[in-house]
Order: sequence, then structure tokens, then C-alpha cells
Amino acid sequence: MKILLLGKNGQVGWELQRSLAVLGEVIGCDFDSPGDLRADFSAPGSLPALIDRVQPDAIVNAAAHTAVDKAEAEPELARTINATAVGILAREAQRRGICLVHYSTDYVFDGSGNTARREDAPTGPLGVYGRTKLEGEELIRDSGCRHVILRTSWVYAARGGNFARTMLKLAAEREELKIIADQFGAPTGADLLADVTAQVLPRLRSHVDLSGTYHCVAAGETHWHAYASHVIEWARAHGHPVRVPETCIRAVPSAAFPTPARRPLNSRLDTHKLRSTFGLTMPPWQLGVERMLAEVLGH
Repeated sequence: MKILLLGKNGQVGWELQRSLAVLGEVIGCDFDSPGDLRADFSAPGSLPALIDRVQPDAIVNAAAHTAVDKAEAEPELARTINATAVGILAREAQRRGICLVHYSTDYVFDGSGNTARREDAPTGPLGVYGRTKLEGEELIRDSGCRHVILRTSWVYAARGGNFARTMLKLAAEREELKIIADQFGAPTGADLLADVTAQVLPRLRSHVDLSGTYHCVAAGETHWHAYASHVIEWARAHGHPVRVPETCIRAVPSAAFPTPARRPLNSRLDTHKLRSTFGLTMPPWQLGVERMLAEVLGH
């Protein structure tokens, strides 16, 4: 199988280069790739020519405009990248009879309630990022191509910046931290998303009835304050410099940190459909976070 991987240098794309390699030849492209392998989602009309050059058996799209606050100031660019370009990929996949795997987000929901949402729950994005990602989903479904959309949340990776690394830096510098405690979700590793993709893609190629939208997050739930506390106490227990006392990690509401884009308070996603359809088990979020910490801190 020849796989066209788009967004190869992002957190998920980087892990996909590893996980998909066992399935066949992976042609990784990004906006800064050289020459005729450049994948410029801000100029989506160029994407069909890229697909023509590669002639893939499947497309895995990890490219997106993910700067949630920035999207509020540049809605047209966000829509071009997250919706228009995605619609073109879906159309080309349908025309060629090949599979498309795409990643979406909990931001397609309004964040109300306190239970985990299923795939068929009503959507209601709060901002530009969520609206454009939802539009991209709809364009894929409307195209009729064979596809899997994996909705996820709170993605992190050992490579690049992430919430846990930011907390470790602040914990080493400050004597008090204030962390939001009214947003709930499941920290989900880019490596987990990549490994699930490697399980799902071969099945999708051989079973057209598996096309659809699936929720893919680590097991369990937490909020940002508990997540930060877990990270900091793990680092403290493993001998890393932590200045902030455990009692000085303060829980605050979202209103304490206003942002241009509203965040959903409830990012819980129900993974039953993914687990039952593909026979998968979602590991607890703590396991992935601790593995990431061990990697970045040299354990």
C-alpha cells in the first residue's frame, strides 16, 4: 500500500510516519516540503496535482489550522485549511476509489453537560476552529468517499510543546500556579492516535461498511488542574526540580483566563463505537502522559 501522509511534521503526523511504515510506502508531505511534494492547504487547488503525482492507495490527513485563538482573527484561512482543502481531498479520494483518514475535534460540540458524547450527538461549535473542522467533516461525508474521521481531544506529544511541558517549566519557576478546573476531557497522545490509525486503515480498505466518524481518546477523564497536578507530582517523585508546593497549585474557573476563542467545558468523548467496531482498547490517559514525561525528562 502507498500512503500519502499530509501534515507529516505536526505532532500527529510525526507519529504517523512511524506507525504507518509497517503498512507500506509512506509519502510524507507538508507545507514546507520541497518541490512537487509541497502540500499547501492555504492553496487547496494545488492538492489534486499532488495526489496525481503520488498516486496513493490511501490518504491520511493530519494537516489542520489548529491555532484555536488565532482562528478567530483569520476565519477565512482557517476555513480554507480545515474545510475547503479537506473537501478537495475527499472529492479526489472518491474519484480515485481510495480511502481517506482524517482527524477532527471535540470542538465540534458546544461543551455542555457532563457526560461523554457519542458520535451522533448534536454538534454546536463555539468558535471558528470548531465550525471549520465540522464543515470539513461534512464535506467528507457528503463526498461519498470511503473514510474514517477520528475525533479526538487534548492532544499532546513528546515532540514539540505541550501543556505538560509548560506546567513543568512553570512549576520549576513559580511558588504558586493557577490552573483551570472546570474543563473536562482526556489527554490523548499523538502516538495513540497514530497507532489506532495503523489498526483502522487496513480494515477500512477491505470493508467499505466501516466508513464513518469515530471518537478516539484515551480512557478516563480529568480536568486541567488535575492533569497539571499529576504531571508535577510525577516529576517531583522522579527527582526533577519542582518549586511550587503541592498545596499551591490552585484550581480556578475558565473565566480566570479569558481567551479570544471559547473552550468547551465538556470535552468528554465516548469511544464505544471505535472500540467495539475495531476491537481496540483505549489505555488510561495517565499511562500515556507518564510515558511521554519519561521520554522528555530522560527516564
